[in-house]
Amino acid sequence: MAGMLGNAYLWVKAAHLIFVIFWMAGLFMLPRYLVYHQEALAGAGGDAALWVEREHKIRTIILTPAMIVVWVLGLLLAANAGLFSGGAGLGWLHLKLLLVVILTGYHGWAVGYARKLKAGKPTLTGRRLRMINEVPAVLVTFIVILAIVQPF
Repeated sequence: MAGMLGNAYLWVKAAHLIFVIFWMAGLFMLPRYLVYHQEALAGAGGDAALWVEREHKIRTIILTPAMIVVWVLGLLLAANAGLFSGGAGLGWLHLKLLLVVILTGYHGWAVGYARKLKAGKPTLTGRRLRMINEVPAVLVTFIVILAIVQPF
């Protein structure tokens, strides 16, 4: 499936997968950091400021740059597959892109919740926050299945 990318296709695909792994690592870590940050707010210790710094670093060094690269390379791969030229049999890709949009929204929510915690204004219980942490795992499970199996 070289398409418009020619011999670069496998390199672009490999880079896309590498940055997906980086993005997912960040999406697994940041929500866990949010739990610890929220617990630090409830405690008497001064750890909350440390969590603000940690959240900022993971966001600016790993999470957001990886997401941007994932989107750029993913759209290149989608174009290569014929998404923008009306290629047939790409229903799986449409659904995959929808799930990636939702995952991107989750990324934005996590960044926004970090800002709430920085301001000392948590709005979720610890239990609910822990449950929300599972969203990326569920979404990436379906995304991988769609990308590998291409069921429709």
